[in-house]
Amino acid sequence: MPEFHKTDETRVICIRDQAREARMSSFNVKSALAAPLILYYRSLAPLLKALRRIDAFAALRARLSFPLPASTVILGRASVYGTGRVRCGEGLLIYPNQYIETNEEGEIFLGDGVVLSTGVHLVAYAGIYIGKGSMIGEYTSIRDANHTREEGRTLRDSNHVAKPIIIGSEVWIGRGVTVLSGVTIGDGATVGANAVVTRNVPAGAVVGGVPAVPLRNRVSTPTEMEQ
Repeated sequence: MPEFHKTDETRVICIRDQAREARMSSFNVKSALAAPLILYYRSLAPLLKALRRIDAFAALRARLSFPLPASTVILGRASVYGTGRVRCGEGLLIYPNQYIETNEEGEIFLGDGVVLSTGVHLVAYAGIYIGKGSMIGEYTSIRDANHTREEGRTLRDSNHVAKPIIIGSEVWIGRGVTVLSGVTIGDGATVGANAVVTRNVPAGAVVGGVPAVPLRNRVSTPTEMEQ
């Protein structure tokens, strides 16, 4: 019996070593096949990057009703729906996966030097104004319209109420913020991540929370988002 167990254990170890060797061989083949492709992509990376930016710029420009300045830097394609009534200032920096929608008389105005981080949603039925130098964090939602409920009509078929949203200059809006219709955010204000802004924010204020409430007044230019 002891000899039988020893033989069985040796067989298990042998199978385990063979499996490990097979995995290593597979990894080596994978690395060997990938090596020329890695070299190819590295050598072409600057060209591919430039082509993606040109493609994204051309696609956005084709969808807008107003000219898109050549100084715009767009890092990936944006989804544009509705009338395309978007007015853009100089030197915009636009990250990938934007959702931009304008309907009825609504327009979106982006001032000089505005930054739209990845996944920002902008939906305008009345109007959205974002002043120069403002930065909008990832996955922020700025929508100027709310649904209504009407007797005898489904929610989908009911009307909406829209009020313009005004965001001043040098405003810092953190990741995942929701800005609701009719809100004005003053120049130099800061909105903390994941806040829901339901009322006006004074110039220079720092707000956060759900709903957003004042945390303090900004006394100097921040170098880091407050927790």
